[in-house]
Amino acid sequence: MLDRIDHVGIAALDLDGAVAFYARAFGVAPSFREVVEEQGVEEAMIRVGESWIQLLGARGPDTPVGRFLSSRGPGLHHVGYAVGDIEAALARLKAEGVPLIDERPRRGSRGSLVAFAHPKGAGGVLVELVQP
Repeated sequence: MLDRIDHVGIAALDLDGAVAFYARAFGVAPSFREVVEEQGVEEAMIRVGESWIQLLGARGPDTPVGRFLSSRGPGLHHVGYAVGDIEAALARLKAEGVPLIDERPRRGSRGSLVAFAHPKGAGGVLVELVQP
């Protein structure tokens, strides 16, 4: 079902500061930045091999990432896995009893379809399914 790790999402209190840190510490820069209003985030995507680091800045305190930052602070937010058929992946997770945040896919960044599975059903990890 999983093709590869698509990205690792990292929540940042200061997106510009996080981008600057990754440039200084790791010598990498975002390939692009994008605002995804539907999810209330601005993201900076850094390519690492076949995968991405997704630095996430909240567009407000009442967004999912804003609430995450308020309760947990900056750090690892989620792991995104690439799948070939997001509908089939969601059906499989549902059949396994994994609680879903998204019953149906929605638009994500890079023109993808995405859906999230709740951490309670995935060993404490917020899982994002990504169909490129």
